[in-house]
Amino acid sequence: MATNYETFEYDVLVIGAGGAGLRAAIEASALGVKVGLVCKSLLGKAHTVMAEGGMAAAMANVDDRDSWKVHFADTMRGGQYLNNWRMAELHAKEAPARVYELEAWGAVFDRTKDGKILQRNFGGHRYPRLAHVGDRTGLEMIRTLQDHGIHQGITVHMEWTIVTLLKDGNRVVGAFGYDRERGRFKVLRAKAVVVASGGLGRAYRITSNSWEGTGDGHSLAYHAGADLLDMEFIQFHPTGMIWPPSVQGLLVTEGVRGEGGILLNKDGKRFMFDDIPDNYKSQTSTDPEEGWRYTQGDKNARRPPELLTRDHVARCINREVKAGRGSPHGGVFLDIAWIKEKIPNAAEHIKKKLPSMYHQFMQLANLDITREPMEIGPTTHYVMGGVRVNGDTQMSSVPGLFAAGECAAGLHGANRLGGNSLSDLLVFGKRAGEYAAKYAKESPAGKIDDAQVEEAARQALEPFERTGSAEGPYQVQHDLQTMMQDLVGIVRREEEMARALDGISQLKERAAKAAVHGHREYNPGWHTALDLKHLLTVSEAIARSAIDRKESRGGHFRDDFPEKSAEAAKVNTVISKAADGSMQLRREPIPAMPDELKQVIEEMK
Repeated sequence: MATNYETFEYDVLVIGAGGAGLRAAIEASALGVKVGLVCKSLLGKAHTVMAEGGMAAAMANVDDRDSWKVHFADTMRGGQYLNNWRMAELHAKEAPARVYELEAWGAVFDRTKDGKILQRNFGGHRYPRLAHVGDRTGLEMIRTLQDHGIHQGITVHMEWTIVTLLKDGNRVVGAFGYDRERGRFKVLRAKAVVVASGGLGRAYRITSNSWEGTGDGHSLAYHAGADLLDMEFIQFHPTGMIWPPSVQGLLVTEGVRGEGGILLNKDGKRFMFDDIPDNYKSQTSTDPEEGWRYTQGDKNARRPPELLTRDHVARCINREVKAGRGSPHGGVFLDIAWIKEKIPNAAEHIKKKLPSMYHQFMQLANLDITREPMEIGPTTHYVMGGVRVNGDTQMSSVPGLFAAGECAAGLHGANRLGGNSLSDLLVFGKRAGEYAAKYAKESPAGKIDDAQVEEAARQALEPFERTGSAEGPYQVQHDLQTMMQDLVGIVRREEEMARALDGISQLKERAAKAAVHGHREYNPGWHTALDLKHLLTVSEAIARSAIDRKESRGGHFRDDFPEKSAEAAKVNTVISKAADGSMQLRREPIPAMPDELKQVIEEMK
């Protein structure tokens, strides 16, 4: 029987309309194929707008010592050498061209005195490298890509959710979803599919991620047979808003520290100087004065410890809070107002450099950041792990399925450097779109299997039929978030994570019984019930991978294994779905780096 759902046909279907999805859609369209773009919220609301500090690219506009080689070495060191070295190489080499292209399409950047794109300091980057627009860079990126993209003739389906990917044999040939407004099912046929759906922060209670970040792309790809890589590595951004509770987790850009902001405990002590890792000692300032000179562009000064990698800063904050030296609401203080001791017109300077942060705190917390410190703490921000892809083409282990941006893995290794995310979206969004279009041109349209579609529809409607259950999906989601926050959070222990795995299997049973009331139109409870499958899938992948990695590295810190292990340094963690539906984990050796890249890392030490 033929299904009677509305059906759309594309050469390339892109799932997600953030930086990576838009850039992929633009590239595929430019190559002359028919492109469809699906997004969960309205166009322009993608989570890329939360990355406000800037996009990292070695353009050497502010410091002529910068080059792709330094950027490559910084990225590899930040990722603790678990990165896909090929992706790190391509990213460092191609990022400048992608930024200039964005500028050509109309992006407005802050400028140096002689009119070049201005670049700012950021954690883990040796030189000022982030092209930015105040602290609204992600917003400008989305605006520019969207404006350019709609003129390419791309069809956009807003406020749609993809429930499952459709396969013909081993190959992905489309997707099945529904529009969130009316709840009508849709079939999307495509010769190639690019997943660019962002992150999974909503698996945790305190997160900078919006409601959309439920790990859909990770889970869709996994259930379609793709490998997930390095899922244990979650980045807790050191600075999320803490007070009032209504804003808990909202991001405070690293740009605040890049412009001279300092971290203080409740005693007013600048605690970041207490713990500087050995491999960063030679590059970190030993006193506040040198750190301040660095933020003001002194090329001979070394960076302040507030600009060490995010995993380290988050753990230092955690340490202060645990030791009873935290702020009243369980964080620490981030102070940019202190720069009035150093520069005249400090308040105007702060408002010009950090307009969004000034307004965010004024309007949401009734706090003036030009006069008093912010209360901040770590927030679940980014996942380094994701769909395993080929470094050049971004194709996953499943033919016809590509991934780019936060839901793909490889570039960042164990820990992402700030600013590398936005250039990641551009570099690999372009590559995913390019190779997806190429694949679509070389491949015949696959066959859509009606039985698969009917089964997906049946499963999607199941929550309406569970009338006996008293529990709704929100309670299950809430309990999952609390459990992940407490048991698989910033600091991890084997017995706690084992409890989390047991908890996940219980939550799966509860999710299978959770009832949804009402009908399919405008029903957020239903949407939440369908998101649960994805959240439970990614949470299990994180917990299994984290238990297996018996060491501390990057975004993964084990209280019971606080040191790095030489053995674990040689492998990536790979998660895949077994024939019986269970989640399997294996370790794979990291491919050897070519000698010329090893040489680059040696030179840059």
